[in-house]
Amino acid sequence: MSVTCEVALIKSQDLNEGEAALLRNAHQAALNAYAPYSGFHVGAAVRLKSGTVILGNNQENIAYPSGLCGERVAVFSAGAQFPEDDIESIAIVSPSPLAVPDTFMPCGSCRQVLREAELRQKTPIKIYLQARDEVVMVSKSASNLLPFSFTIQNGVFK
Repeated sequence: MSVTCEVALIKSQDLNEGEAALLRNAHQAALNAYAPYSGFHVGAAVRLKSGTVILGNNQENIAYPSGLCGERVAVFSAGAQFPEDDIESIAIVSPSPLAVPDTFMPCGSCRQVLREAELRQKTPIKIYLQARDEVVMVSKSASNLLPFSFTIQNGVFK
């Protein structure tokens, strides 16, 4: 068996205005992250099919693991506020010096949440990842970030 995962690297200047704006929104969200323990601020911006943008950021808690990652905050907020409006894309960023530009990725829980959102809405979510102001990694689907995700078969998650 062979598994292939596609992620493209794009220079910031090669993004279209919509993509650049989504990344700017995510960077703005990262400024409000609550990360006193890790110092690793993460911001996320979800663009819905309607064009609405929902922001999220990581929220740590001293009772670890009670906090949430920025991308899950944004995805869950979108689902709670606009359950009928599919997620088109998400930008996930970290301005932290701890973020390594070509390996900055969502954690496993966030990857599964993104993948399940795709499965629920039956359309892929384009994912933009950026550490600091470096190159942007782009995936056309969460399945590229989590190739062995749980899936839905006959209406049942497996």
